[in-house]
Amino acid sequence: MAISSKNVSNHMAEGKMNTKVRHNWTFEEVELLFSQPFNDLLYAAQSIHREYFVSNEVQISTLLSIKTGGCPEDCAYCPQSAHYNTETDKEQLLNIDSVLAAAKNAKTEGATRFCMGAAWRSPTDRDLDLVCKMVEGVKKLGLETCVTLGMLKEGQAQKLQQSGLDYYNHNIDTSKDYYSEIISTRSYEDRIQTLSSVRDAGVKVCCGGIVGMGETRQDRIDMLTTLATLSEHPQSVPINMLVPVKGTPLSDSLSIDIIEFVRTIAVTRIIMPASVVRLSAGRNAMTDEAQALCFIAGANSIFYGDELLTTENPERKADKLLFNKLGLKPMK
Repeated sequence: MAISSKNVSNHMAEGKMNTKVRHNWTFEEVELLFSQPFNDLLYAAQSIHREYFVSNEVQISTLLSIKTGGCPEDCAYCPQSAHYNTETDKEQLLNIDSVLAAAKNAKTEGATRFCMGAAWRSPTDRDLDLVCKMVEGVKKLGLETCVTLGMLKEGQAQKLQQSGLDYYNHNIDTSKDYYSEIISTRSYEDRIQTLSSVRDAGVKVCCGGIVGMGETRQDRIDMLTTLATLSEHPQSVPINMLVPVKGTPLSDSLSIDIIEFVRTIAVTRIIMPASVVRLSAGRNAMTDEAQALCFIAGANSIFYGDELLTTENPERKADKLLFNKLGLKPMK
């Protein structure tokens, strides 16, 4: 049932929001959620969060760059793009032993999911075969597996599924209208098609976006509405705060207001209630208080480890201290 502007404020304040999974959200409904008083929005998001997840549990993922730099795409935020002069060196695909060693360490440190990212537009069949062997090896360690490899050709999603892949990450990044301001080497429709191929192959989808790239609130609303109206919500939704990197076109971008960022997390939780919402890139620039607000707003996943693909992440020691202060526990 659609949310009416007449009663949404009362429903949020009283914790009576509709908690059912819906796929017919409208732009106007999501816009209305963004405009609610901050306390009411967080209360509604936290109430819905507790309908679907155990309170105070956070899913722990570790991310490893298995092939760094030299990407032919021109994503304006990415230091791995070959189009920009950054300090990121081009490296070859890691060998399987190195990947499995990193996965073992991640599991020892408490991660339950191991994510592998490669700076490709699309993997070759030969490279995909090597990645499939990595997936098989990581699965044998008892970890969930996730990869992000760019666009997939016909049959490649099926190969990954057969290797035991659990999740495929492919973010839509921003709104359809703003997309061309950020990327010109592939289309928004390319992104959506890859998501469809992954779902059809029986692999879970990890898909979110990046905020703080100069987009408007309307762009953020449109991005979330697109995700919430897919035939199946992404099982994992990473919300990234832009990490400006010297040499990229977005290096001088102004930081997004943290309250606006928390609103984005809260709205994501409300419109995709059964999805894990990941507080992803940008945590290194957040205070403990800012992260705490994100967890109150319904975030229940983080990347754990000192580095993401090429940018800094909070040290493990800092995350352990934060979890202890907030009474958070790793999701089993």
